[in-house]
Amino acid sequence: MTEKEIVDYLHNNEIHKIKFAFTDIDGVLRGKLIHTTKFLEGLKDGIGFCDVVFGWDSADACYDNVELTGWQSGYPDKLAHIDLDTFRVIPWDNNTPFFLADYKKNDLTDLAVCPRTLLKKIASECKSMGFVPSFAQEFEWFNFKETPQSLEEKNFHQLTPLTPGMFGYSILRTSLEDAYYNDLFDLLCAFNIPIEGLHTETGPGVYEAAYFHDEILKAADNAALLKTSVKEIANKHGIIATFMAKISEKLPGCSGHIHQSLWNTDKTKNLFYDANAEHNMSELFNQYLAGQLYCLPHIVPMLAPTVNSYKRLVEGAWAPTTITWGFDNRTTALRVLNHSHKACRLEQRVSGADTNPYLAMAASLASGLYGIKHKLSLNVQATTGNGYSNKSNGSIAGNLMDATQIMKKSDIAKELFGAEFVEHFTATREWEWRQFSKHVSDWELKRYMEII
Repeated sequence: MTEKEIVDYLHNNEIHKIKFAFTDIDGVLRGKLIHTTKFLEGLKDGIGFCDVVFGWDSADACYDNVELTGWQSGYPDKLAHIDLDTFRVIPWDNNTPFFLADYKKNDLTDLAVCPRTLLKKIASECKSMGFVPSFAQEFEWFNFKETPQSLEEKNFHQLTPLTPGMFGYSILRTSLEDAYYNDLFDLLCAFNIPIEGLHTETGPGVYEAAYFHDEILKAADNAALLKTSVKEIANKHGIIATFMAKISEKLPGCSGHIHQSLWNTDKTKNLFYDANAEHNMSELFNQYLAGQLYCLPHIVPMLAPTVNSYKRLVEGAWAPTTITWGFDNRTTALRVLNHSHKACRLEQRVSGADTNPYLAMAASLASGLYGIKHKLSLNVQATTGNGYSNKSNGSIAGNLMDATQIMKKSDIAKELFGAEFVEHFTATREWEWRQFSKHVSDWELKRYMEII
């Protein structure tokens, strides 16, 4: 819809409020409900929003180690610019109009640490090279018969799963909660998140959803909105949905795999596919894959951004631990699917469900483009069999601090994303590690309290 059509829609339907939001550095959706008058006034010049949303963590604790904002700056407003192309209505909230926004430092300068702004910059670079990036992200998550209050009362332990047992691809289990299951599919589609498939995964109360691929910015918008939308729809049914990467050492983790391909400008040709080439992989695809393999050690925190992320990245848990690739191999970091022109793509399997989709997709695309720009050769052999045992090309960092230090010192990361973003983002990951390191866990209490 054009700006005039949106304005006419609001007036003709006597709509007096709209909701807009954006993701912070952790991928948490932050936003406001505002009067239509304020929305219309802000279309040209933007809407002031306290920049603390990029100066605190997911628990609203203010960073003490970033330059962007803080007590030293007084936490001023920065300008949020609503993207009218993201207009949709929320079907489970009285069809309230909804928009996504980007952040600017001022009228002329983009805010380098805004995740959506970063992705737009890299997507624009991709298009300037003559490619249209087509992406999608699939998500797994656990569902519990709980509320925010009961989580607190139970101290996040002994939660009741939506359904019991390990039952992937179950038709039976979904029938126990068919109102919720059908609402997820129908309401997400009505919210312009076109669901391709929805099913149970192995694990008590685990669902998985995939949506149709699209140009990368729309794909990231859909991914970011899917996570919060699922939680809101779940709340309507007295259910808590969690996108933590790993909730228990005894259960599988929750992935957020990213599927990606490059197309020509009129979107008629998949540039990764070449029927006359070995394995149907074009030279462009080989370079893109080589770029991701080469850059992977430098971008891990953007794919695994929390302390918990690395509990998922362990051997034998359907998540990769080595810097490997293979053909339809689910034990490698990068999985090539090359059977047809339409579906030829690269699946990046490091990302968990806890990622910020804008950052994970930006990291994937930027590293692939690095391979194309530098004409990298694919000199890493495809892994056949167990990718966990193939350490010939290195392993993924084992924890958030190690991964962050590699990225912080990396000239490649600064080339891909800019020094300002890398400095701020890695500082936020160091903060996250500090918060974890001073915490006394249940494991420590059980192991040391009596015996040591």
